[in-house]
Amino acid sequence: MNSIFEDIAFVENEVYERIIAEIGSHKYCIVDDFFPSETVALLRQSLITKLEEDRFKKAAIGNRVNETIVKSIRGDHILWIEEVLANRAEGLFYDQINDMVAYLNRTCFMGILQKEFHYALYPTGTFYKRHIDTFQNDDRRKLSIVCYLNDEDWQPENGGELVLYLNNDVEEVPKIIYPLPGRMVIFESQIIEHEVKTVSTQRLSITGWLKTR
Repeated sequence: MNSIFEDIAFVENEVYERIIAEIGSHKYCIVDDFFPSETVALLRQSLITKLEEDRFKKAAIGNRVNETIVKSIRGDHILWIEEVLANRAEGLFYDQINDMVAYLNRTCFMGILQKEFHYALYPTGTFYKRHIDTFQNDDRRKLSIVCYLNDEDWQPENGGELVLYLNNDVEEVPKIIYPLPGRMVIFESQIIEHEVKTVSTQRLSITGWLKTR
């Protein structure tokens, strides 16, 4: 008699394995085309629709327990995405994220129990100064994720680069990442300081965190 577990075949995922390997060695990973282009387009339109409905608010520093709006530090506007209320585009986003989380928990025992994501809009002339994604009163964030929803014709001169400040054995090495549409960046929340450079054209993304207990 066959065990029920023999019917559950584990399929190795090449993209997830690359994410695991690169985070393990470099503390960050860049994945282009993590989401299909159709999903990216749907998410971009969802963000724009909700922006037109005036549902975004000025972002703050700190977590939801202790928020302070400081324009000299960050200038983006955000809208939190609730998974239970997800529209079609957001449902596709969460389906893929949940699949990745299940894979990470199964293969790496990461213990990811919670997720939080929001749309992020950087108007022209805004930025987010160098910071780290954990708080003194809450260190549950394990991995930070950014998925860019910019137009297909996005150019480097539009600004809004993500800069990761990495350290080797000798010196600090900035890693500059352009916000190309469909590109996803994952990095360790408690280790890597980062910033968003000033944008010259409106910059769209989804930003969020995978959290442990």
